[in-house]
Amino acid sequence: MDHPYLTLSQAFAGYASRFPGEPDVARFNDWLRGEPRPFHRETQAGHFTGSAWLVSADGERVLLMHHRKLQRWLQLGGHADGDAELPNVALREAQEESGLVDLEVLPEIFDMDLHVIPARRDEPEHWHYDVRYVVVARGSEVFTVNEESLDLAWRPVAELAADPAADQSLRRMATKWLAMQVMWEPIHRR
Repeated sequence: MDHPYLTLSQAFAGYASRFPGEPDVARFNDWLRGEPRPFHRETQAGHFTGSAWLVSADGERVLLMHHRKLQRWLQLGGHADGDAELPNVALREAQEESGLVDLEVLPEIFDMDLHVIPARRDEPEHWHYDVRYVVVARGSEVFTVNEESLDLAWRPVAELAADPAADQSLRRMATKWLAMQVMWEPIHRR
């Protein structure tokens, strides 16, 4: 296993120790170790993706996209396209999908979510091994909607955590983020 894979495997272990009740972490590690091309979307059974929990500088709001293909409000993110440095993938996707430029990705994994993507046209049903990172908007919060989304919106994290209509993984991340607010102040001052 080469260096980026080892680093990611260690990050998975760190995440598992911080969040021991989350069930799919072992499957992420198994996929990383057992799949020859786990970061390539051409691996039709599934592949790694990187997502951004893109928060405002004060940590109170998160930027969500109304996903064009999936027709749901979700966090920003996308395919690794061969890049094993998933924090970089999350940052790249946040920039591309929001048009925001003054962003900072925090290095620790914030959330992990294994979910199935339905079959459509030339793609079979497959798994996304989605590794999520906190990305902080340090500058302007004026976003640009691109072709992957129908809309973008800043949502208060506390409202999202309490919204029963919100995607389950968004509620989980919002709840997790609210629990981490005691650690937010030192990050916010950077």
